[in-house]
Amino acid sequence: MRIGALIELCKDTDIDQSFLRLKSMGMESCQLVCWDRDILNDEGAAGAVNEAVHKHGVQISAFWCGWEGRKVWDFYEGQITLGLVPAGYRAERVRMLLEGSDFAKRIHVTDFATHVGYMPENPYDPKYQEVLSACKEVVERCRANGQVFLFETGQETPVTLKRAIQDIEGDLGKGCVGINLDPANLIMYGKANPVDALDVFGEYVRGIHGKDGMYPTDGHALGAEVPLGQGRVNYPAFIEKLRSIGYEGDITIEREISGEEQIRDIVTAKEILSGLMY
Repeated sequence: MRIGALIELCKDTDIDQSFLRLKSMGMESCQLVCWDRDILNDEGAAGAVNEAVHKHGVQISAFWCGWEGRKVWDFYEGQITLGLVPAGYRAERVRMLLEGSDFAKRIHVTDFATHVGYMPENPYDPKYQEVLSACKEVVERCRANGQVFLFETGQETPVTLKRAIQDIEGDLGKGCVGINLDPANLIMYGKANPVDALDVFGEYVRGIHGKDGMYPTDGHALGAEVPLGQGRVNYPAFIEKLRSIGYEGDITIEREISGEEQIRDIVTAKEILSGLMY
C-alpha cells in the first residue's frame, strides 16, 4: 500500500507546484479532485497534468469528479441536493460526469470516482432504479474509456452500495464498478463501522481515503471531520483488515480544511499511516 494525498484541480491550481509539494511531503501518489467543469473541457489543463506527472513521478491513482448545482452536506437538504439522486440536477450532472470520464482518459487515469448521493435503501423505490440508470450511463462511458467507476462511500449503507454494484454488474458485467472507501464518511454519516463494512463490500474496494471523523450527535448534521488519529476510525484494526482481504492499493489522505493546519495534519496522518503499514 502506498500513501498519497488529494490534490484539488481548479482554474487557480498550479499543478506543478501541487505535485512538488506532494513530493516534498514524501507522497508517492494522489487523487485529483475536480469540481470545475471548465477544467474538464480544457485540453491545456490535461496537458499540464500530464507534464507534471512525467516531471515529478507522482502517480494519479484516481480522478474524483464532482458535479454542478447546489449541494448541502447534511441529512436533510443533502437528500435533495447531493449526487445523482435529485431529479432536477440529474441529467446535467450525468453530462458533467461523462465529461469527467473523458478528461480522466486524457490524463491516463483508470479509476473514476464520485458521490452518487443518498441512494434509496428500498430497491422498489422508483428513485432507486432512476439513480441506477444514471449510474449505468456513466459506467458505460467509463468502460468505453478503459476505466472503472468507483462509488465514494458516505451517503449509502454498505448493503445498499453492494446491491447497487451487483445490480449494475448484472446488466453490464463484472469488473466495471468498484468502491473508493472513505472510512470517515461511513462514521460521519452514521452508516457503518468501516472495519466491519469491509466484510460486506471489501472485494470491491479499489481506493481508500485516509480521513477520520466522529459519529453524528443529532439527526440533522453530519459528524465532525477531525485529524486522522483523533476520530472514531480504528486505523490499526482498519489497516490490519485491509491486509487480511488482500488490499494493495493506495491510501490517499484527505483533510477537509485549508492552510498551514491542513498541511500539518496531512504530514501527521502520513506518519501515523506509515507506522501502521511499514
